[in-house]
Amino acid sequence: MAFSDKNIISQFVEEEILQAFDILFAEDGTLPATNVIESVAKTLCAALPAETFSSVIESTEVLAEKKLTLSFNNNLKLLVEKTWVEPADATVKEQVLYRLEKLCTKLEERDYNGCYIDFISVLTDVVYLMFGSQAKKEDFPEYALRIDPEFGIFWWYVQSLPQKVIWPAEKNRLVMLLGMYFLANY
Repeated sequence: MAFSDKNIISQFVEEEILQAFDILFAEDGTLPATNVIESVAKTLCAALPAETFSSVIESTEVLAEKKLTLSFNNNLKLLVEKTWVEPADATVKEQVLYRLEKLCTKLEERDYNGCYIDFISVLTDVVYLMFGSQAKKEDFPEYALRIDPEFGIFWWYVQSLPQKVIWPAEKNRLVMLLGMYFLANY
């Protein structure tokens, strides 16, 4: 379901943002130097409604991150609760709400490796609840870009994340905070 053709995403995202994603998603698991991270974060924030994201990742205080986690939790919970689903998906909806609470508890405990897979899974299930079976189709990423470019960029971002933990905790923190920031401000 990931974007297989960079020509599609490049219609919506500038080249410097694509390059920033390439740096962030480096397969070797290394976290770039702090000044590179800040540069990448600022570049990515230009693509998302996230003008103050850099203040969250730069903050040494846990408070900024806790506020983001709370906002993410509240917004995603409200989104799931307000989403109408087919009766067959009512159980999925309840499970997502339960898993979201567990995820946010792990995030508050700063267990970034322990919640990385849950993070991707919850986001994927929320998008499924929002769009139904359309979200599982191969052309959904392009569809998402065309109906709402900001959401499409976010979905491209989520689909670009590795489906298993391959990075150190600090890099997992960064990629999850970026995804949370987008949703908390969407």
